[in-house]
Amino acid sequence: MDAIVTAVSRSATHSFSKTNRESIHLLAGLGVEGDAHLGTTVKHRSRVAKDPSQPNLRQVHLIHAELFDELEAQGFDVAAGGMGENITTRGIDLLSLPAGTRLHVGESAVIEVTGLRNPCVQIDRFRKGLMSAVLDKDNDGNLIRKSGIMGIVLEGGEVRPGDAVRTELPAGPHLPLQVV
Repeated sequence: MDAIVTAVSRSATHSFSKTNRESIHLLAGLGVEGDAHLGTTVKHRSRVAKDPSQPNLRQVHLIHAELFDELEAQGFDVAAGGMGENITTRGIDLLSLPAGTRLHVGESAVIEVTGLRNPCVQIDRFRKGLMSAVLDKDNDGNLIRKSGIMGIVLEGGEVRPGDAVRTELPAGPHLPLQVV
C-alpha cells in the first residue's frame, strides 16, 4: 500500500484537538498556516515557559491512522485531529523513521522529521486511560511513544487528504527518533 494523507487539521488556538480541513497550507520554516504552533521558535506553552527562544522543532505533528485503528480495538473513540495532529497518514510506519527523514507530501511540501511527540497528561483529559494506550515497552523494557512524530517544514505547499507521502531517508548512520 502506498503512503497517503488521510486527514489534515489545524487550530488557531492551543486546544488539544484540531479541526479537520479540506486542506492545510505549509509555510517553509514556519509550519501550518493558521495553526497555533506556527513559527520559528517554540509555541508549545510549557516549552515557551522554559525558554521562548528555542527553535520550533514541532512545526508539524503527524500521526499514523493505524494508531487510531489500534485505539479503536481497545475501546477508544479517537478520530483524525483528535490528538492534535496536523497530518494523519496511512501506509507509513512514522515511528520507525530515522531523524532527518524527509517526507514529500502532495505536490510540493517537504517536512523534515525532527523527533517524537511526548504524550502528556492532556491525553488522559481528552480520553481517560488514553495515555497508557499510547505508551508501550519493547522487549528490552524501553518506553515506546506511539503518539506521533514532529517535523519542520523545509518546502511549503498545500496538503490534502488523498495526497501521496514519499519518504527520503537521510544519509547514514540513521539515528532513532528522540523526544522533541
